[in-house]
Amino acid sequence: MIADLSAVLYDRYSRGVDAPGKLLGVGRDADVFEYGNGAVLRRSRKGRSQLFEARVMQFVRAQGFPVPEVLEVSEDGVDMVMERIEGPTMVQAASTQPWKLRRFGSELAQLHEVLHGMSAPEWMPAAPCGIGSQLLHMDLHPLNVMISRKGPMVIDWPGAARGDPLIDVAATWVLLASANAPGGRLKRAEARIGRQILLQAFLRPFPRTDLESVVATVVEWKCQNPNMTAGEIDRMRSMLSVVADDHK
Repeated sequence: MIADLSAVLYDRYSRGVDAPGKLLGVGRDADVFEYGNGAVLRRSRKGRSQLFEARVMQFVRAQGFPVPEVLEVSEDGVDMVMERIEGPTMVQAASTQPWKLRRFGSELAQLHEVLHGMSAPEWMPAAPCGIGSQLLHMDLHPLNVMISRKGPMVIDWPGAARGDPLIDVAATWVLLASANAPGGRLKRAEARIGRQILLQAFLRPFPRTDLESVVATVVEWKCQNPNMTAGEIDRMRSMLSVVADDHK
């Protein structure tokens, strides 16, 4: 079992950084800044503690799973310093290298399979739906996979939980199938085709009937997320109708 973060990291980083470097990216909850050589600082805009996420990342990294190394965490958990990963997200790579869509889908499936091969530690909370004992990411989709020179690296672990791997796979299926396609009519059509190619490759290793048995539960859980827009909720609910029609 990994040592308590308070012993591992606090001694080296007891206060937040007053002047981080250049802003590199903006997420729903946090901003990412340059932080010296080969590192980035992720700061929660809402003051959310990242201590749990850092602990999860340390745990899965110790098992050999590809995640950035956590270097420091502030005492309040608002700031987390970690290894800088150079490379695009899987979404960005797919948009510039569409001939690799099937490969990306297969790699995404492999990441799920490897992660779900780990038993969740006793301090991991139960997933919001489903019952099981395996380690789940709960948001393992192409935007949270970076394509580095070392291979795919998985980021954003605040929702990690203990549960049924089918729930994790179904959550990714729902997000991919219901994602909005930006741009004009042609761009949207191209995006939908590309997404379907990637999705088919992702779903291929998993038992479809078993996934269909949990997808409605996952959609209901996702629809309770306050970060979801009305459009995203409508698309997720519409997806259930498509799944039901395919099953007939």
